[in-house]
Amino acid sequence: MENNSYIHPNARIGANVEIGPFCYIAENVEIGDGCKIGPHVTIYDYVKMGSNCKVFPGAVIGAIPQDMKFHGEITYVEIGNNVTIRECATINRGTEASGKGVTRVGDNTLVMSYVHIAHDCVVGNNCILVSFVGLAGETDVEDWAIIGGSSAVHQFSKIGQHAMLSGGSMVGKDVPPYALAGKRPLSYVGVNVIGLRRRGFSSEQIERIRDIYRVIYDSDMNVSDACKKVEETFEQTPEKRAILDFIASSKRGIIKRNPNVIADED
Repeated sequence: MENNSYIHPNARIGANVEIGPFCYIAENVEIGDGCKIGPHVTIYDYVKMGSNCKVFPGAVIGAIPQDMKFHGEITYVEIGNNVTIRECATINRGTEASGKGVTRVGDNTLVMSYVHIAHDCVVGNNCILVSFVGLAGETDVEDWAIIGGSSAVHQFSKIGQHAMLSGGSMVGKDVPPYALAGKRPLSYVGVNVIGLRRRGFSSEQIERIRDIYRVIYDSDMNVSDACKKVEETFEQTPEKRAILDFIASSKRGIIKRNPNVIADED
């Protein structure tokens, strides 16, 4: 082509797609309407991208997983609509060994420069992964989560919806929904009040979330007993259900609270 890009003739390219010079688009690729692919972007086989996405120079999407269990099987990357992938980010395909076989990034998510999303990760809608974040294999990041720059997330970890992690976080335990997390070792430091307000949560909803976490983190009960008390004493709300279901499904256990840090109650 005139701009020196290679686009396989069998690749499915939607309407009004812009592809810059020196790109490589493999055969089994689908790019939705209105996407803008910058120069020097590589999109390997078995990638499906939604509409109105923006991919910046140097990004590599759909490379085979960096996983010794991968043996050349056909696996996938699925990217939603309105996703922005900044310079030199990498998103790897899944593996059959995981039982998933697909790496997913949801709608309206921002993947900043030099982020790595490993095999079989699931990143939800409206998330922000700040520059140099590394997600190890099979990490789950729920909707609206924000992970600060240069954070590293251990394989099989989970980060709950509306959680916010400070830059440089080393994530070895699961971070529950609505939480602010920071310090080393990574600790619960409060509720993501500012983020929740921006997303339309009422003062009453935020206070209920705080009350639940006071029981979980401040009652001197173990997590199981604290969750049982929350189940028995708090009214049923979507926020309560999200917190308790997240903790019940956690395989790595949730982050603890650093006793030397006063929770942010702003």
